[in-house]
Amino acid sequence: MEAYITRMAAFLPNAPVDNDHMEQLLGMIDGKPSRTRRIILRNNGIKLRHYAIDPATGAFTHNNATLTAAAVRKLNLEQPPQCLCCGTSTPDQIMPGHAAMVHGELGQAPCEIVTTSGICISGIMALKYACLQVAAGQTETAVATGSELASSFMRAPMCAAETISPAQLEQAPQLAFDSDFLRWMLSDGAAAALVAAQPAPTGISLRVEWIEQRSFANELATCMYAGAAKNADGSLRGWREFDSLAQALKERAFLVKQDVKLLNSEIITTAVERALLPIIARHNLNATDITWFLPHYSSEYFRQRLYNGMQSAGFDIPMERWFSNLTTRGNTGAASIYIMLEELLGSGKLRRGDTILCFVPESGRFSMCYMLLTVV
Repeated sequence: MEAYITRMAAFLPNAPVDNDHMEQLLGMIDGKPSRTRRIILRNNGIKLRHYAIDPATGAFTHNNATLTAAAVRKLNLEQPPQCLCCGTSTPDQIMPGHAAMVHGELGQAPCEIVTTSGICISGIMALKYACLQVAAGQTETAVATGSELASSFMRAPMCAAETISPAQLEQAPQLAFDSDFLRWMLSDGAAAALVAAQPAPTGISLRVEWIEQRSFANELATCMYAGAAKNADGSLRGWREFDSLAQALKERAFLVKQDVKLLNSEIITTAVERALLPIIARHNLNATDITWFLPHYSSEYFRQRLYNGMQSAGFDIPMERWFSNLTTRGNTGAASIYIMLEELLGSGKLRRGDTILCFVPESGRFSMCYMLLTVV
């Protein structure tokens, strides 16, 4: 049996927010405007994004579960899904699992649920579970989702003051990925995909050829994390290992952080040499056979570096065949690849037989995922 993505829907909360108004919604740290925001935004290339925040009151308009349920409802399903697979790095609570909360919001018939954890790859791994269930004949249809409520981490009361000067940032743009600055890169959104054993009777469907994910945690230290502090030897101390919850809060253990030096030195090498090259060999891939390349990168800063890495590896997909909506939809983490695919599906650019190579990296402890789709 095979698995096909037959329908997709995206839900981006509230009106888009431009660069000049984002600090009004997220707030100023210590009552002071950011000294580095404009430099970071210039480097990451994002012009618009969405937040689940009411601009008038500052209150949340959605939580992660309601965001995700809204995307599922936009699929306009004739029957409730028999399997619901939800991935996110920003669930509303530690437990129950995110999929249970989404199922509760939907209020639909009993079904199998699964929550995939992780960071950016959690969304595409939810899709892989849905595809495997359908392809194995365990269920006729499955819904997979990716979602993020990043603004819950990025509001001023949750963030530390800037520790890097504008001059330092101009000289080393990669420093923008420290915890002080992730707030200018991440945003909110959710999307959903319907997976079935047959293509839709009309319109475009995407046959899932394969989804390959590789972790390099055996080789590399933790890079992006939350709910922990990093020890001098690179290991993590989880929030429950602190003497008290108050101490964990005092040391800002719950902020999202990145090891900038590790990210900058390892991300492209791991994405291309460690992950892509073995996948190319395994599936006998040729760059000339790829019609569209959909890379999820967190910032335009990495776009040229990724292209150069792929070109050096002999897998040169010209940039005119790249598709990204980072600049207009923002970086929505686990939802990003869904939101890109949903826009490409509705663009009128796809033709029968087109191939789509998707790439989703995760810097948490360096996991890389590639997916190949064929338009039918």
